[in-house]
Amino acid sequence: MASTATSMHDVSQMSDTEMRKLENQIARKYAGDVPWGVVVWAFANLVFWLSLWPLVLTDTIPLWLGFVLSSLSLMTVYLPTHEAQHDIIGRPGTKLRWLNELLGHATSWMILLPFGTLRVTHLDHHRHTNDAELDSDITTQADTAWQALLESIRQRQPDAKRAQDYRASLERAGRADLIGLTALYKLGFFGLMFAMAWNGLALEAFLLWWLPYQIAMTYIIFFLSWAPHSPGLTTGRYRNTKSWKSKLGDPLSMWMGYHVVHHLHPYIPLLKTKDAYWEMRPILEKRGVKLGL
Repeated sequence: MASTATSMHDVSQMSDTEMRKLENQIARKYAGDVPWGVVVWAFANLVFWLSLWPLVLTDTIPLWLGFVLSSLSLMTVYLPTHEAQHDIIGRPGTKLRWLNELLGHATSWMILLPFGTLRVTHLDHHRHTNDAELDSDITTQADTAWQALLESIRQRQPDAKRAQDYRASLERAGRADLIGLTALYKLGFFGLMFAMAWNGLALEAFLLWWLPYQIAMTYIIFFLSWAPHSPGLTTGRYRNTKSWKSKLGDPLSMWMGYHVVHHLHPYIPLLKTKDAYWEMRPILEKRGVKLGL
């Protein structure tokens, strides 16, 4: 499935410099356009999730259906914010910078984290992928899928290492202010849960936000962090992630089978990583990337 750029060249005969030049040429081909589909996705999902509350509270739809729809909605929150974390919608100094920041801030609160915290810790993950001391997502490592699922739940407990790693990442970046803001997000969430329970809406609070949030975070951590990096023991530009085939297909695994392209060229929009991967594949193979596709 390799496309024009690699099919016109014999990569096996190229020097490192020539391969890097060709790889960057392919990457630039897929970068630069605003991912408008992701922008619509982000704000439509926000409106959809907010609408579930009055629909359930007025008995327009049953609570069980609200729970299912809320879980699905929260499972899809992260990817648009992830595009914004990498400034893909609008880079600093460009006319769409406001939209990039608005999208990030307007949706990240749904999964109980400030946009700034997500951005700082995620970029730290890119800088130090699989580094046992500095990778803010190192706690997603596990030997098997089941262990990864269980570990993602354990790491959401108050005394978990993941919270400590995020705090350390923010401190290294000189963003201690985000530590307090992150705590306020959590306290605000629990305050709202308590207020709803106090007013006889405990089940609604539990099934429209608390439990869907837990399900969504398990899903997001599994597909966005564990699956592309497992077993997560190697470092290096072409060895700290891989390509892999999901039995659920690309949309349900959030196109993470091509995550290696994102780590190599994080400015490529998510929905273009698949095409970029197939065009780069001969280069990635020669570079020693672990290929499952």
